[in-house]
Amino acid sequence: MFLAEGPQAVREALHAGVVTDLYVDPSAADRLTELVGLATSLGLAPRELEGRDLAALTDTVTPQGVVAVCRRVDVALADVVRAGARLLVCCVQVRDPGNAGTVVRCADAFGADGVVLSAGSVELTNPKTVRASVGSLFHLPVTVGADLAAVVGAAHDAGLQVLAADGSGDVELSTLARTGDLARPTLWLFGNEAWGMPEQDRALADRVVRVPLYGAAESLNLATAAAVCLYTTATAQHEA
Repeated sequence: MFLAEGPQAVREALHAGVVTDLYVDPSAADRLTELVGLATSLGLAPRELEGRDLAALTDTVTPQGVVAVCRRVDVALADVVRAGARLLVCCVQVRDPGNAGTVVRCADAFGADGVVLSAGSVELTNPKTVRASVGSLFHLPVTVGADLAAVVGAAHDAGLQVLAADGSGDVELSTLARTGDLARPTLWLFGNEAWGMPEQDRALADRVVRVPLYGAAESLNLATAAAVCLYTTATAQHEA
């Protein structure tokens, strides 16, 4: 079980059918009428929990007035890395919950078929991960704790190419877009925020890809680089 906080995350959790309990601050009831109505229509009776008591469930400075208790949503690796998938994402030892949640959100936004959090990555149910995903973790299959070699092997078996994003990559993202390589079914690997992706992990990929930078910035953070790679790949696949 884990907690989802805020109207957007709770709404998506309700639509996904994973909410077991719902707590609402009475002082926020007027702006949560639609959400309470949705819960009621699904046979779930919201419970009142006032200000300070509701805040004790969360780690935010300013609670948003609604918290849901949810069943875990992660699935088996075979349910994510599978034949027929066109675009998949793997976070390789990504430790920052905000980055992990944002990558899940980007994957959802750009139509990915699923997300993998490798062994050594932050928990999917970390409150900051849940919050940063803004409900997207309820939209697509996510598997956790996966061995990276097993992920890459499953991707190859399913007919996907494996691309690792790294600033020292041997090919530019724009080059792959021009040659049409990004139109192929693809699994993207995104590495740790602090140390990137170790050589032994990069060696598992078919290509190591860098995002070209045209300004003075030294690099992009993980979530931003993931957004650029996923948008570019999704665009190539939709235009093919």
